[in-house]
Amino acid sequence: MTLEEDGFDGQNDPDRLTGGIAADRLRSIIERVERLEEESKALAGDIKDIYTEAKSAGFDVKIIRQIIRLRKQEPAEIEEQENLLNIYKRALGM
Repeated sequence: MTLEEDGFDGQNDPDRLTGGIAADRLRSIIERVERLEEESKALAGDIKDIYTEAKSAGFDVKIIRQIIRLRKQEPAEIEEQENLLNIYKRALGM
């Protein structure tokens, strides 16, 4: 008995294959990524607004960005970078 004789033609299969690809699954993945990209854009806009707020409150945004970058690092990594910076500054007479 063939698939067609058994009433299965591949058209009603929720994971129907198109060229060997589960089209519904692929569409779902793409749509999820697109939604997350939109959320990411919205979050980026919110972060920009916060930096604008900080600047209007008199804070130096460049320094705030540096602090945020430092807070993501391990303390040993920060110490190593600061030591190296001090060595370079002394070598340049700063």
